[in-house]
Amino acid sequence: MCGICCVVSLSVQHTVGGFFKDDLLCNLRRRGPNSSQHLIKTVSDLSYQCLFSGHILHLRGLMTPQPLTDIDNNVFLWNGEVFNGIHIGTVENDTQVMFHHLSSCSSESDILSLFSSVQGPWSFIYYQASRHYLWFGRDYFGRRSLLWQFNNELDRALCLSSVSALSDSDNQWQEVPASGIYKIDLKACAISESLVLILYPWKYHSRENAIEETFLSGLDQISKDLPAYVSLTMSESKLSLITPVVPLNRTVPETSVDSHCPNITNSLVTVEDLHGFLAEEHKKKLVHQLIDVLSEAVKRRVLYLFRDTDELTGEILSISTKKAHVAILFSGGIDSMLIATLADRHIPSEEPIDLLNVAFMIKEQTKQSKQKKQHELHSCQECFKKLDTTLVDNLSRFNVPDRITGRAGLEELETINPSRTWNFVEINVTLEELKRMRQQRISHLVYPLDTVLDDSIGCAVWFASRGEGFITTQGDVKPYKSSAKVVLTGIGADEQLAGYSRHRVCFRKYGLDGLNKELGMELARISSRNLGRDDRIIGDHGKEARFPFLDEDVVSFLNSLPVSEKADLTLPRGIGEKLLLRLAAKELGLTASAILPKRAMQFGTRIAKMENSSEKASDKCSRLQSVSVD
Repeated sequence: MCGICCVVSLSVQHTVGGFFKDDLLCNLRRRGPNSSQHLIKTVSDLSYQCLFSGHILHLRGLMTPQPLTDIDNNVFLWNGEVFNGIHIGTVENDTQVMFHHLSSCSSESDILSLFSSVQGPWSFIYYQASRHYLWFGRDYFGRRSLLWQFNNELDRALCLSSVSALSDSDNQWQEVPASGIYKIDLKACAISESLVLILYPWKYHSRENAIEETFLSGLDQISKDLPAYVSLTMSESKLSLITPVVPLNRTVPETSVDSHCPNITNSLVTVEDLHGFLAEEHKKKLVHQLIDVLSEAVKRRVLYLFRDTDELTGEILSISTKKAHVAILFSGGIDSMLIATLADRHIPSEEPIDLLNVAFMIKEQTKQSKQKKQHELHSCQECFKKLDTTLVDNLSRFNVPDRITGRAGLEELETINPSRTWNFVEINVTLEELKRMRQQRISHLVYPLDTVLDDSIGCAVWFASRGEGFITTQGDVKPYKSSAKVVLTGIGADEQLAGYSRHRVCFRKYGLDGLNKELGMELARISSRNLGRDDRIIGDHGKEARFPFLDEDVVSFLNSLPVSEKADLTLPRGIGEKLLLRLAAKELGLTASAILPKRAMQFGTRIAKMENSSEKASDKCSRLQSVSVD
């Protein structure tokens, strides 16, 4: 994972470094703490100059400082992971492999073919010196952040960066839309003194009886938000990238499918209710297909990282076995439990796994409510009986729903593999610390998103991924800071398997056809609603976010199934939504967590109740606005 940045100026009269502020450099270095380098390219005869800045978090292969250059003066910045599609040797660095492939491309179609082949998250910037082209873009789902900012005052400059910085001008940062990859002909732009962005969009591969679909979501809106001297056009060659996933199966059964558990009611949902579904051969086959493809996705994400291995034998050195290399954003819910269970299959048995569980302080409670919360605390974690009364009372202020289900989930995991060291990291956040860190760090990472929901999730994920809290071992509470550089998150499960409450509302109003439309929209907008923000938030700690549910093979498998195979929203909460995932959890040996109803992070961690509980999620957040960068 890296922090990458490129500044382009269509003039050589002023140094391009003037656009590269200290606070931007600081924010980029936090993402890439292992190496920082800069390179300036000035083409005097064509009157343009470029600054390239690369900041590396070393995760795989040999350390490879960026920006990379070659004998042809090409320049490459890469913030990504190649998990499949292009061969990467066990000791190779994917940045070097990608640059080698790019340098060998002789045409635009070669470049598009290369990026169509890559499976994994990425954003990149590539200067093709021979043609004076600047290429850049994000992967199909937008799993890596890339922002752009235009500055007409500084000789019509463009800045591309993984993360933004405070600005005292009117120039807004915006997320580069994950609609395809972009090209700028710097030679032509320098002559015309204007910026023209050429888009090569994602398209589904045409095949018999399939409709070719172009993802140009929000293209008109993008153009409208650009300055007058910047234009966005489609490639005249009509070339495009091929999407790495299959189209969504929108098939709807002609007749309603009878539930295998017709007697389930909201008050009677149990783990045993899942048995009826697993008794059907077809359903059980789908469950095992999901387990296989998701297990492989998790495997790629927990093994593709540097573990201090012996370069000759490949054996893991003993020193690395005492610390965690992988952490999981962990609520004890179905998504994080399934990821933890599958990670346990592939991470070396002697290596701990960090379970990051965040809680925001509960407001003062009534005596009756306080007694109830203390009872829940004691019943969820036996070891707390050994703690002194004052500590228990203090900890009960953080006994939010996600803490309770997290502890219960820990017990399930310890039952499945008691020999594994599971570090359940309790991360407790007070109102004072929330306000302080929002102003110091979080606000500019959430930006350019600005809603109450973005603030809640952004803050919760920032504190969770920082990994600073305490762990309890045999009754002893001690401070703990996660050493893991890789953070697994369950985002993408709800979007594909109808996990949100809005999916039930949609299903009640419009049936399966409406639900299909809603699910199709979920993945189309996940880059702009979630992933860029989460990448910036987690990356701020020098850690890399990895998303198993958004692995291309997982998405293709789920997209290939009709919605009726993935969820049954005629069934109550805790079983009907994400039904296929719940069956997989049951098959893997999980128990109570398999039937936990979906609970949004902002409510499970109680951040939504901390400051202004009357706000709506879609409202603009005044707390972000007061320290925003515009």
